[in-house]
Amino acid sequence: PNTITIIANYIPFESPDGAPNFYDFGTNVRYEIHIKNKASTAGDDITYRFTFSKVNQDPTTFFYIRLGQQNLKTTYKCEKSTDGGNTFTTIVANGVVPPANVGPRSIEDKTVGLGASSYDALAQQAIANASTGEKVFCGPVDDPFFVDLAGAFDVGNFRPEGNAVNSPKDALNRFNVHTIAIKVPINLLQKDGKSVAQAATILDPDYVIGVWASASRQMIQTLYAGADIGNDGKFVQVSRLGMPLTNEAVIPIGMKDKWNAASPYGGED
Repeated sequence: PNTITIIANYIPFESPDGAPNFYDFGTNVRYEIHIKNKASTAGDDITYRFTFSKVNQDPTTFFYIRLGQQNLKTTYKCEKSTDGGNTFTTIVANGVVPPANVGPRSIEDKTVGLGASSYDALAQQAIANASTGEKVFCGPVDDPFFVDLAGAFDVGNFRPEGNAVNSPKDALNRFNVHTIAIKVPINLLQKDGKSVAQAATILDPDYVIGVWASASRQMIQTLYAGADIGNDGKFVQVSRLGMPLTNEAVIPIGMKDKWNAASPYGGED
Protein backbone atom coordinates (compact mmCIF):
# COMPACT_ATOMS: atom_id res chain seq x y z
CA PRO A 1 0.00 0.00 0.00
CA ASN A 2 2.97 2.34 0.35
CA THR A 3 4.38 1.89 -3.16
CA ILE A 4 3.36 2.44 -6.76
CA THR A 5 4.61 0.18 -9.57
CA ILE A 6 5.04 1.93 -12.91
CA ILE A 7 5.38 -0.26 -16.00
CA ALA A 8 6.28 0.60 -19.60
CA ASN A 9 6.15 -2.21 -22.18
CA TYR A 10 8.01 -2.21 -25.49
CA ILE A 11 8.32 -4.59 -28.49
CA PRO A 12 5.13 -6.66 -28.75
CA PHE A 13 4.76 -10.16 -30.22
CA GLU A 14 8.15 -11.43 -29.07
CA SER A 15 8.71 -15.16 -29.26
CA PRO A 16 11.11 -16.22 -26.46
CA ASP A 17 12.85 -18.60 -28.89
CA GLY A 18 12.96 -16.03 -31.72
CA ALA A 19 16.44 -16.91 -32.93
CA PRO A 20 18.90 -15.99 -34.26
CA ASN A 21 18.23 -12.28 -33.69
CA PHE A 22 16.61 -12.18 -30.29
CA TYR A 23 14.50 -9.20 -29.25
CA ASP A 24 16.08 -6.70 -26.89
CA PHE A 25 16.19 -3.09 -25.80
CA GLY A 26 17.96 -0.72 -28.21
CA THR A 27 21.47 0.39 -27.32
CA ASN A 28 21.24 3.83 -28.93
CA VAL A 29 17.91 4.70 -27.36
CA ARG A 30 16.89 6.69 -24.31
CA TYR A 31 13.90 5.05 -22.63
CA GLU A 32 12.29 7.46 -20.19
CA ILE A 33 9.43 7.39 -17.69
CA HIS A 34 8.01 10.87 -17.05
CA ILE A 35 6.14 11.80 -13.88
CA LYS A 36 4.12 14.95 -13.19
CA ASN A 37 3.12 15.77 -9.60
CA LYS A 38 2.98 19.60 -9.61
CA ALA A 39 0.57 21.71 -11.62
CA SER A 40 2.80 24.77 -11.21
CA THR A 41 5.77 23.41 -13.23
CA ALA A 42 6.07 23.29 -17.01
CA GLY A 43 7.41 19.78 -17.63
CA ASP A 44 8.54 16.66 -15.81
CA ASP A 45 8.86 16.77 -12.05
CA ILE A 46 10.56 13.35 -12.00
CA THR A 47 12.22 11.58 -14.92
CA TYR A 48 13.68 8.08 -14.94
CA ARG A 49 16.07 7.48 -17.86
CA PHE A 50 17.27 4.04 -18.99
CA THR A 51 20.13 3.39 -21.40
CA PHE A 52 21.21 -0.12 -22.41
CA SER A 53 24.52 -1.72 -23.43
CA LYS A 54 25.28 -5.11 -24.97
CA VAL A 55 28.34 -7.35 -25.02
CA ASN A 56 29.00 -10.53 -26.99
CA GLN A 57 30.62 -12.85 -24.44
CA ASP A 58 31.42 -15.60 -26.97
CA PRO A 59 31.95 -14.37 -30.55
CA THR A 60 32.87 -17.89 -31.72
CA THR A 61 29.31 -19.26 -31.67
CA PHE A 62 25.92 -18.54 -33.18
CA PHE A 63 24.16 -19.77 -30.03
CA TYR A 64 22.48 -17.20 -27.82
CA ILE A 65 23.72 -19.01 -24.70
CA ARG A 66 26.56 -21.56 -24.54
CA LEU A 67 28.98 -22.84 -21.89
CA GLY A 68 27.89 -20.31 -19.31
CA GLN A 69 28.36 -17.39 -21.70
CA GLN A 70 25.64 -15.19 -23.15
CA ASN A 71 25.75 -13.49 -26.52
CA LEU A 72 24.21 -10.04 -26.58
CA LYS A 73 24.26 -9.89 -22.78
CA THR A 74 22.46 -6.68 -21.89
CA THR A 75 23.02 -4.34 -18.97
CA TYR A 76 21.56 -0.93 -18.23
CA LYS A 77 22.01 2.32 -16.37
CA CYS A 78 19.06 4.02 -14.70
CA GLU A 79 19.29 7.74 -14.01
CA LYS A 80 16.87 10.00 -12.16
CA SER A 81 16.14 13.70 -12.53
CA THR A 82 14.04 15.84 -10.20
CA ASP A 83 14.73 19.21 -11.83
CA GLY A 84 12.90 18.92 -15.12
CA GLY A 85 15.61 16.92 -16.87
CA ASN A 86 18.38 19.48 -16.39
CA THR A 87 20.56 17.13 -14.34
CA PHE A 88 20.52 13.36 -13.81
CA THR A 89 21.88 11.16 -11.02
CA THR A 90 22.69 7.48 -11.58
CA ILE A 91 20.60 5.34 -9.22
CA VAL A 92 21.34 1.92 -10.82
CA ALA A 93 24.81 1.76 -12.37
CA ASN A 94 24.97 -1.76 -13.75
CA GLY A 95 21.54 -3.36 -13.91
CA VAL A 96 21.22 -6.76 -15.59
CA VAL A 97 18.61 -7.68 -18.21
CA PRO A 98 17.85 -11.43 -17.99
CA PRO A 99 18.15 -13.33 -21.28
CA ALA A 100 15.18 -14.59 -23.21
CA ASN A 101 13.79 -17.90 -21.95
CA VAL A 102 15.17 -19.86 -24.91
CA GLY A 103 14.70 -23.27 -23.31
CA PRO A 104 15.69 -25.47 -20.36
CA ARG A 105 19.07 -26.53 -21.77
CA SER A 106 20.19 -22.93 -22.27
CA ILE A 107 18.88 -21.69 -18.94
CA GLU A 108 19.29 -24.59 -16.51
CA ASP A 109 21.95 -26.96 -17.82
CA LYS A 110 25.11 -26.61 -15.73
CA THR A 111 27.45 -27.73 -18.54
CA VAL A 112 26.29 -26.08 -21.75
CA GLY A 113 23.88 -23.46 -20.34
CA LEU A 114 23.80 -20.84 -17.60
CA GLY A 115 23.20 -23.35 -14.81
CA ALA A 116 20.32 -21.42 -13.22
CA SER A 117 17.91 -23.27 -10.96
CA SER A 118 15.01 -21.88 -13.02
CA TYR A 119 14.16 -19.00 -15.32
CA ASP A 120 12.15 -17.40 -12.51
CA ALA A 121 15.32 -17.39 -10.41
CA LEU A 122 17.16 -15.49 -13.15
CA ALA A 123 14.37 -12.92 -13.28
CA GLN A 124 14.38 -12.49 -9.50
CA GLN A 125 18.15 -11.96 -9.49
CA ALA A 126 17.70 -9.18 -12.07
CA ILE A 127 15.60 -7.00 -9.72
CA ALA A 128 17.84 -4.10 -8.76
CA ASN A 129 17.68 -1.92 -5.64
CA ALA A 130 18.18 1.71 -6.62
CA SER A 131 20.27 3.97 -4.42
CA THR A 132 17.23 6.22 -3.87
CA GLY A 133 14.86 3.48 -2.65
CA GLU A 134 13.18 2.20 -5.82
CA LYS A 135 13.19 -1.41 -7.06
CA VAL A 136 13.84 -1.78 -10.81
CA PHE A 137 13.38 -4.59 -13.32
CA CYS A 138 14.12 -4.50 -17.05
CA GLY A 139 13.64 -7.55 -19.23
CA PRO A 140 11.38 -9.90 -21.19
CA VAL A 141 8.10 -10.97 -19.57
CA ASP A 142 4.85 -12.56 -20.65
CA ASP A 143 2.60 -9.93 -22.24
CA PRO A 144 -0.02 -9.16 -19.57
CA PHE A 145 -2.81 -7.99 -21.88
CA PHE A 146 -5.74 -9.96 -23.27
CA VAL A 147 -6.53 -8.46 -26.67
CA ASP A 148 -8.72 -10.02 -29.34
CA LEU A 149 -6.84 -8.33 -32.17
CA ALA A 150 -8.52 -10.33 -34.93
CA GLY A 151 -11.87 -8.97 -33.81
CA ALA A 152 -10.78 -5.43 -32.93
CA PHE A 153 -9.02 -4.72 -36.21
CA ASP A 154 -11.56 -6.50 -38.41
CA VAL A 155 -13.40 -3.17 -38.62
CA GLY A 156 -14.43 -3.48 -34.99
CA ASN A 157 -15.85 -6.99 -35.36
CA PHE A 158 -15.57 -7.77 -31.65
CA ARG A 159 -16.44 -11.31 -30.64
CA PRO A 160 -18.62 -11.33 -27.50
CA GLU A 161 -17.52 -13.13 -24.38
CA GLY A 162 -19.27 -16.48 -23.93
CA ASN A 163 -19.72 -17.01 -27.67
CA ALA A 164 -19.07 -20.74 -28.07
CA VAL A 165 -19.15 -20.65 -31.88
CA ASN A 166 -16.45 -18.01 -32.42
CA SER A 167 -15.09 -17.07 -29.01
CA PRO A 168 -12.66 -14.17 -28.49
CA LYS A 169 -9.02 -15.20 -28.73
CA ASP A 170 -6.03 -13.64 -26.98
CA ALA A 171 -3.69 -12.70 -29.82
CA LEU A 172 -0.92 -11.96 -27.29
CA ASN A 173 -1.03 -15.37 -25.64
CA ARG A 174 2.46 -16.93 -25.30
CA PHE A 175 4.16 -13.78 -26.57
CA ASN A 176 6.56 -11.60 -24.57
CA VAL A 177 7.16 -7.89 -24.28
CA HIS A 178 10.22 -6.09 -22.94
CA THR A 179 9.25 -4.40 -19.70
CA ILE A 180 10.70 -1.54 -17.70
CA ALA A 181 9.17 -1.72 -14.21
CA ILE A 182 9.85 0.57 -11.26
CA LYS A 183 8.41 0.02 -7.78
CA VAL A 184 8.51 3.44 -6.10
CA PRO A 185 7.72 4.40 -2.50
CA ILE A 186 4.79 6.82 -2.62
CA ASN A 187 6.63 9.50 -0.64
CA LEU A 188 9.15 9.72 -3.53
CA LEU A 189 6.31 10.47 -5.93
CA GLN A 190 4.25 12.82 -3.76
CA LYS A 191 5.21 16.43 -4.47
CA ASP A 192 6.05 17.26 -0.84
CA GLY A 193 7.54 13.89 0.09
CA LYS A 194 4.52 12.89 2.17
CA SER A 195 3.68 9.27 3.00
CA VAL A 196 0.35 7.55 2.41
CA ALA A 197 -0.56 8.00 6.08
CA GLN A 198 -0.46 11.79 5.64
CA ALA A 199 -3.16 11.83 2.94
CA ALA A 200 -6.37 13.61 4.00
CA THR A 201 -8.59 11.12 2.14
CA ILE A 202 -8.25 8.40 -0.46
CA LEU A 203 -9.02 11.13 -3.05
CA ASP A 204 -6.52 13.68 -1.71
CA PRO A 205 -5.64 15.76 -4.83
CA ASP A 206 -2.10 16.31 -3.54
CA TYR A 207 -1.44 12.62 -4.26
CA VAL A 208 -2.51 12.66 -7.91
CA ILE A 209 0.29 12.08 -10.44
CA GLY A 210 0.48 11.83 -14.21
CA VAL A 211 2.73 9.23 -15.85
CA TRP A 212 3.84 8.62 -19.42
CA ALA A 213 6.82 6.99 -21.12
CA SER A 214 8.90 7.63 -24.21
CA ALA A 215 11.78 6.35 -26.32
CA SER A 216 14.16 8.73 -28.12
CA ARG A 217 16.84 8.25 -30.77
CA GLN A 218 19.64 10.48 -32.02
CA MET A 219 18.87 12.49 -35.14
CA ILE A 220 21.69 11.19 -37.37
CA GLN A 221 22.65 7.61 -38.15
CA THR A 222 25.64 6.97 -40.42
CA LEU A 223 26.44 3.62 -42.04
CA TYR A 224 30.16 2.99 -42.48
CA ALA A 225 32.13 0.21 -44.18
CA GLY A 226 32.31 -3.07 -42.30
CA ALA A 227 28.76 -2.65 -40.99
CA ASP A 228 29.85 -0.02 -38.46
CA ILE A 229 27.11 2.40 -37.45
CA GLY A 230 27.54 5.88 -36.02
CA ASN A 231 24.87 7.81 -34.11
CA ASP A 232 25.12 11.56 -33.67
CA GLY A 233 23.07 14.64 -32.88
CA LYS A 234 20.49 15.42 -30.24
CA PHE A 235 17.94 12.86 -29.08
CA VAL A 236 14.48 13.08 -30.65
CA GLN A 237 11.38 11.37 -29.26
CA VAL A 238 10.07 8.59 -31.53
CA SER A 239 7.74 6.69 -29.21
CA ARG A 240 5.16 7.76 -26.65
CA LEU A 241 3.27 5.51 -24.24
CA GLY A 242 0.49 6.40 -21.86
CA MET A 243 -2.97 4.94 -21.58
CA PRO A 244 -3.05 1.40 -23.05
CA LEU A 245 -4.20 1.13 -26.69
CA THR A 246 -4.46 4.90 -27.23
CA ASN A 247 -1.90 4.82 -30.02
CA GLU A 248 -3.11 1.51 -31.44
CA ALA A 249 -6.87 2.00 -31.35
CA VAL A 250 -7.52 5.76 -31.12
CA ILE A 251 -4.85 7.65 -33.11
CA PRO A 252 -5.43 7.44 -36.91
CA ILE A 253 -2.76 5.63 -38.91
CA GLY A 254 -1.64 8.80 -40.69
CA MET A 255 -1.15 10.63 -37.37
CA LYS A 256 0.72 7.98 -35.36
CA ASP A 257 4.24 9.30 -36.05
CA LYS A 258 3.19 12.83 -35.16
CA TRP A 259 1.51 11.65 -31.96
CA ASN A 260 4.55 9.56 -30.98
CA ALA A 261 6.85 12.56 -31.44
CA ALA A 262 4.69 14.94 -29.36
CA SER A 263 4.76 15.68 -25.63
CA PRO A 264 1.58 15.89 -23.53
CA TYR A 265 2.91 19.16 -22.07
CA GLY A 266 2.09 22.55 -23.54
CA GLY A 267 -0.96 21.48 -25.52
CA GLU A 268 1.06 19.44 -28.00
CA ASP A 269 -1.32 16.47 -27.72
